[in-house]
Amino acid sequence: MAIGLISDIHANLPALEAVLDDMPTVETIVCAGDIVGYNPWPAECVTLVQEVCTVVVEGNHDRTVDRPHRYRANRMAEAGLELAYDELNNDQLAWLKNLPRQASVAGEYLLVHDHPKHRDKYVQPHEFPRVRPYLDDYAGAILGHTHRQHKATIDDRLIVNPGSVGQPRDGDNDAAYAVLYPDERTVDLRRAKYDVNEVIKCIEESVLPVETATRLLDGS
Repeated sequence: MAIGLISDIHANLPALEAVLDDMPTVETIVCAGDIVGYNPWPAECVTLVQEVCTVVVEGNHDRTVDRPHRYRANRMAEAGLELAYDELNNDQLAWLKNLPRQASVAGEYLLVHDHPKHRDKYVQPHEFPRVRPYLDDYAGAILGHTHRQHKATIDDRLIVNPGSVGQPRDGDNDAAYAVLYPDERTVDLRRAKYDVNEVIKCIEESVLPVETATRLLDGS
């Protein structure tokens, strides 16, 4: 059995399409949240995720798409949510609002966008051991939020962040994702190339800040 893991798409449709094209054959795909925000294709990404993913949990941008002002200190984030709120239809907004905070994958892996207990808390790669106390009832955890691809096995629990599809922040601008093999308790971290310049051009032609475009170049 193989399960595709995606997270932090952030309305980057070319990156999402590249990941889906690159992904090997899997039984199902799950998403660890943040479908919208930052980039120019929020509605298209929500539609595609609805089509291909069987399990989706909320990300912080998904949860606050109707409250862009919460990100007033970060104009890139605020502008991305303003655009998303304008472009999503009522059904899409309702779907995002009703996404669960956590879910179970393959009956044994915890899927959550951020920290298992503390909402919106980043779990950086070196902090993976701090997740272990919340996994007594699970074989492992699938996290997002940091945009940093990483995996670790701690006390036989597999913890993985598949990285960000649409806005990597680990120094590699290729779209990130992963494939989980729950029977073997292993995971492959994968990257997919896409036309970053196409996204940059679309951002520059939109109402979004130019910084949203330039940060894609170096994966920051």
